[in-house]
Amino acid sequence: MATSRWTSAAQAPSAPLRRRGPVLERAILEAALEQLSTVGWNGFTMEGVAAEAQTGKAAVYRRWPSKEDLVADALEAGLPRLDEAADQGGIREDLFHVCRRVRDAMFSRTGIALRSVLYECDAAAAERFQGLIVSRVVEPSVQLFRAVVQRGVNRGDVRADALCELVLDVIPSLLMYRSKVCGSEWRDQDIAKMIDQVMLPLLRPHSCRTTACGS
Repeated sequence: MATSRWTSAAQAPSAPLRRRGPVLERAILEAALEQLSTVGWNGFTMEGVAAEAQTGKAAVYRRWPSKEDLVADALEAGLPRLDEAADQGGIREDLFHVCRRVRDAMFSRTGIALRSVLYECDAAAAERFQGLIVSRVVEPSVQLFRAVVQRGVNRGDVRADALCELVLDVIPSLLMYRSKVCGSEWRDQDIAKMIDQVMLPLLRPHSCRTTACGS
């Protein structure tokens, strides 16, 4: 009989881990990102997050009363910082470095989670995340490209009138379009081709435009 009770206990599901405060909150936020990146917005549930975080539903609901509240905090905590772009020595190298950083952010777990929110949630829910997307994704990306182009103008390898909003929109627009519509994962060679064939002809002084692509 003792052996039978021991076997039953071993097969019983494990109890929730005893964590509190910031440690538990971090586990829940990580679980929320994992849920979004694997089952998407439509499959995301508070119960699923609790199971992933190995805690009870009550612990989740005490901190975040709704799915939208939890997702907003998880994205805010998980999005990488797109801060200052280091000088790589030239406009081509600067653009390549920044594009890789933006690409890596897009295809990070948080980036995948963010896309699941944008593509799947309804208009009312999407509006909830608009400010977050603008402040943490759109504006930092534009500022990075603006800084790189301005540095090129200061060096003389970018013409002064290239520093305009339409030009700054080209790379983010291509990255999003090719990723969303064409399923491109933006390998390093794809980024290099975009820079050589699209951006450098747009940015270089007129005297440099006859230079062959990739030179």
